[in-house]
Amino acid sequence: MASTEKNTRRKFYVILISLAAGMAGLLYGYDTACISGAIGFLKTLYHLSPAAQGFITSSIMIGGVIGVAFSGFLSDRFGRRMILMWGAGLFFIAALLSAMTHTPAELVGARIIGGIGIGLASSLATTYISEVAPAAIRGTLSSLYQLLTTIGIALTYFVNLLIVNQGGYHWGEVTGWRWMLGIGAVPALLFFIALVVAPESPRWLIQHTKVEQGFNILVKINGQAGAQHEMTEIATAIRRDRNSTLAKLFQPGLRRALLIGIFLAFCNQAAGMNVIMYYGPQIFQTAGFGGNSEFMATAGIGVVNMIATIGATLMIDRAGRKKLLMIGAVLLTAWSAAIAYAFATGNGTLLLVSLFGFVISFAISMGPIPWIMIPELFPTYLRARASGICTVFLWGANWAVGQFTPVMLSAWGGRNTFIFFAAMNIIIFVGVHFFVPETKDKTLEEIEAFFWPKDQAKATETTGNLAQSQNETQAQLPINQESAQK
Repeated sequence: MASTEKNTRRKFYVILISLAAGMAGLLYGYDTACISGAIGFLKTLYHLSPAAQGFITSSIMIGGVIGVAFSGFLSDRFGRRMILMWGAGLFFIAALLSAMTHTPAELVGARIIGGIGIGLASSLATTYISEVAPAAIRGTLSSLYQLLTTIGIALTYFVNLLIVNQGGYHWGEVTGWRWMLGIGAVPALLFFIALVVAPESPRWLIQHTKVEQGFNILVKINGQAGAQHEMTEIATAIRRDRNSTLAKLFQPGLRRALLIGIFLAFCNQAAGMNVIMYYGPQIFQTAGFGGNSEFMATAGIGVVNMIATIGATLMIDRAGRKKLLMIGAVLLTAWSAAIAYAFATGNGTLLLVSLFGFVISFAISMGPIPWIMIPELFPTYLRARASGICTVFLWGANWAVGQFTPVMLSAWGGRNTFIFFAAMNIIIFVGVHFFVPETKDKTLEEIEAFFWPKDQAKATETTGNLAQSQNETQAQLPINQESAQK
């Protein structure tokens, strides 16, 4: 009975700290949704062309690329938790600045600052979770980032709906959009407060010779025996990679992991979800929705996205990452074709149903799984930097979606735009089938071993070092079993 109670406490603890890091998703979700409500008013206020609308929407991704590019290096130096806090602080400032701007240029500048904050936090949130979560529930806990993203999106759509109902169109054009952007300071503040009470990543602490602190956290997560086992694996990985540099990421073995990570980052955006997230109200207006019903329909999309992501959170560690990615790609292709047909026939009901199906398919596959798998692919000493490199490509693709969607919708129309995304999802299916490995139920160190060059020398070196690494680990522990259990 006492053992069951201890396991429950440990599980609650790891869920709590994973939620703290996962709240980075609230920022990402809020920004994704708030601009969809504001961009229509901004278009009228500043007489924006389709390209200018795209630039204001996508400008936050410019900052995101900058933040992601430096996030890995900064977190390796200062710790995962500290850089996540920096990200929260920058987004808090940017949200307030966005609400006070008076020109498109000022708004773009504020959104770039916010993008740097989200970029710092986006890849590190799942990196942190992957480093604290036990292997059996790592996928579920890592998917909390995407779940909180969808919660942020759904809540923000309803906030947008509430704001537009406070006055007429002129009020929304002058004042309403400022509230939509400025309220983003609230999730940023909540994220910062949650991080204040969260611990640092135990793997990062151990790698930086703070063994006692790291071991104590591992005991809280895995229990005494589990912590000893984790310490052995971590020490083995650190010993093997002691003299490694970033250049190793581009050598055979890890180079393959990097290419898979970049491909998964591409999948997250090329599937086409953010076309709906950024421009939902305008898509519904094109299909004949009006009188704020386009905001109501978009809010419905947010709710469906959130509910489906909850389901995905429960499935990921059971069904497996690769299987869900392949199923998702097939469904996304079919729903993209249905959306294209709805645009071609002007059928608003079919469009709404098809968009719901598209969102559900994304939420169980391309939404959470790339964020989960990318940090899993790399060893501890490279995880943050390698995840950052992959997420640069994700943010770059995100920028392209935000920038060019208004141009595509204007020049191609809704039908051809979604035919394009149907083709993208076919490419994604082929890539996942032939190149992406399954990481379900594997420890981070086992996944790392999968990408080693398949030569006997490596295997011999690893086997020979295991016992020695275990002895070194035990010698490093500055606390005994009794104090750890306390």
